[in-house]
Amino acid sequence: MSNKMVEHQLRIVGNQLGIVNMECNMFLNNHSLPSFQHEISTLDSTYIEKILNSLRRITVYSEDAKEVCEKILSGHFHKATAEDTLHKIYHRCIAEFFSPKNDSWFENSRAAYTGNHAITFYHEVPSTVQTLFSKLEKIFQQMREELEYYETDYTTKQMQQTKQ
Repeated sequence: MSNKMVEHQLRIVGNQLGIVNMECNMFLNNHSLPSFQHEISTLDSTYIEKILNSLRRITVYSEDAKEVCEKILSGHFHKATAEDTLHKIYHRCIAEFFSPKNDSWFENSRAAYTGNHAITFYHEVPSTVQTLFSKLEKIFQQMREELEYYETDYTTKQMQQTKQ
């Protein structure tokens, strides 16, 4: 890929990560476990805590990745560093959203065929959580689509370098 293309992807992904940070921080700053209990009387507090912990992790990963993108774009652009950063964003931020470490939710792979949201929760969640995840899903899906071709290209390059 050309330097311009990698730089463009880094800029787009950095902007999208900024939106993720804003959405997650607004949500986490304005909602708490007691506020969710007012929405759903049969709320599974332990489950919602797992979701909130995953959101915090995603927020930190996204914020860190956004800062790295900004740093790369503000200095002397180095293509290899940018490619490595995009690779890490793909595996750390995007993968964490669609398949969180604590298994708080999962991606329904058939959702694309049905027109439904891909993120599926194991238990009932408040509508505010559903709304947030609808917003985040669109952003992360765009980033994944933007980086999928790049990810394949990057992985192929790494395997070729290993063989040499």
